[in-house]
Amino acid sequence: MIRKQAPWLGIVAGLLVAAPAQATDFQVKMLSKGEKGMMVFQPDALKIAPGDTVTFVSVDPGHNAELIRNMAPEGAEPFAGKPSETVSHTFSVPGVYGVKCRPHYAMGMVMAIAVGEPINLDAAKAMKHPGKAQKVMDTALAELH
Repeated sequence: MIRKQAPWLGIVAGLLVAAPAQATDFQVKMLSKGEKGMMVFQPDALKIAPGDTVTFVSVDPGHNAELIRNMAPEGAEPFAGKPSETVSHTFSVPGVYGVKCRPHYAMGMVMAIAVGEPINLDAAKAMKHPGKAQKVMDTALAELH
């Protein structure tokens, strides 16, 4: 016995396959005091997909979020928010990104973001940071495995 499929089933299946994945907006708080101490991004490590956005929320005044120079995959777009400003950035290029708060960089206010495959992880680990930022970044990068 041969069963006939309802014609609409093929249409629905085709739409499900062709539907674009929804991009996600992740929120990162910029804090003077957080769960891991003073001058922190919370969370300090994120794994996201290409096309996702990260919104750096200015909870406490005096912080900004900006890309750490030379700590991003080739072709990545740089970004830099102003102090006390909430800023959003959409990450399209796969790889590891380092983010800092310029006024509090040496105090360890840094974070790592892995977008898709962390293709430049070894280069990111080799990057040197001032003061407490080195320890915080090393810990954040270890969380991306």
